Order: sequence, then structure tokens, then C-alpha cells
Amino acid sequence: MCEPGPGPGPGPGAPEFRFGAGPGLGPGLAVRVPQVLDSQYGMYVWPCAVVLAQYLWFHRRKLPGKRVLEIGAGVSLPGIVAAKCGAEVILSDSEELPQCLENCWQSCRMNNLHGVRVLGLTWGQISPNLLFLPPVDIILGSDVFFEPEDFEDVITTVYYLMERNPCAQFWTTYQVRSGDWSIEALLYKWELKAIHVPLWSFSADKEQLAGSSLPGRHTVEMMIISPARVNYS
Repeated sequence: MCEPGPGPGPGPGAPEFRFGAGPGLGPGLAVRVPQVLDSQYGMYVWPCAVVLAQYLWFHRRKLPGKRVLEIGAGVSLPGIVAAKCGAEVILSDSEELPQCLENCWQSCRMNNLHGVRVLGLTWGQISPNLLFLPPVDIILGSDVFFEPEDFEDVITTVYYLMERNPCAQFWTTYQVRSGDWSIEALLYKWELKAIHVPLWSFSADKEQLAGSSLPGRHTVEMMIISPARVNYS
């Protein structure tokens, strides 16, 4: 559980993201996350994180009571939004990156979320933390398909989690960086399927989301991955 305690105050290292606020939209949701410009990927907010967080906000009525795991969480914007919308959230990042795990803790404290668990999960490794995880309903991952050499490790971890709950789904956003990169063969190998979700369908087809300058002009895609043998119809 996230330990109670004062989090860092607002400032340039704690950008605020505002979802849904505006005329006729109600008060919306304001979330702050810590950000440090660092060579480690998980220390600052990426365009994909804002798009995935927007998807969660758009579908917030589906989240109460769901157990949600964010992998490669870093500053944890999507996971924090899910927790604020009523999900039971577990944040995770690599066991080998303690600074990223500390960022997860900081995000929890900054948003007064003292019931969120944070743990180390390294993709592709069957660790005690993975073995003892309870079944999850939704897996979140923003820009986890970044380095091609990590793609199968990500997918094997997702596959293992879906073996625990075949009705689980992996909600993920990724930035298009090369037309040569694809996970289709890996999805087929691990008996998974992907449905692409158009950004306009959850009001994310904009250069600026949640009161921020992100995602900018980056090309971001959203997809939902699930076991190929499961039919949700």
C-alpha cells in the first residue's frame, strides 16, 4: 500500500493534467504527477500516457470495482487516473529501476492515494511478485512497445496475466516510430488478438489533451489486446 505522507507540492516538476473540466462537463478530474527530465524512460510523461489516461477517463464508469495493473508505469498517469475513477490499482515497473518505482510512490502520495500498491515487475520474468499477484481485470501499458527487443517480454508477461483471468484485457497505447515494427506475429504466437481503437472514439484525436501540450503532433495509436480464444460478444 502507498504509505500516507505529504507529497511534493505543485511546480514545474509536477505537471497537472485536467480531464473533462469545462462548460457543461462538470468539475472533471485534476491529477498531478512528478516529472524529472532524466535518461530513464519512466521519469517523465510521454504522449502515449496522456492518450491512455484520456481513454480511462472517457470510460470511467467501467472502472469502479475493477482490479487494474499498470505495467511499466513510471510516473503512472494512467494508473492514477484509474484509481481516482474507482478502480483497485496496482502500479508496477521494473525491479531493476528503483527510481521508477519511487516515482510510482510519489504519484500516489501527490494524489492522496494511500490504497494503491506499488511493486517491481520485470517483463518476461516469472518473479515472486508476478506469481503472487491476484487476477487482474485490466492491464494498462503506455508506450511499452518502445524497444523491439522488449516486445516479446511484454507480451509474455501479458499472456501470463491473462492465463490467470482469461477475460482480462490489455489496454495499451503506442507511438508509431517505424513502419517496420509490428507485434502481429507475436500476438499470433501467443494466441492473442488486438482491436485497434480510433482516437476520435474517445475524444483523443487532438494535439492537446487534459490541459497539456501532449500528445502534440506525435502519431499515437490505441489497441485492446485479449486472448484470441475469448469471444466477448
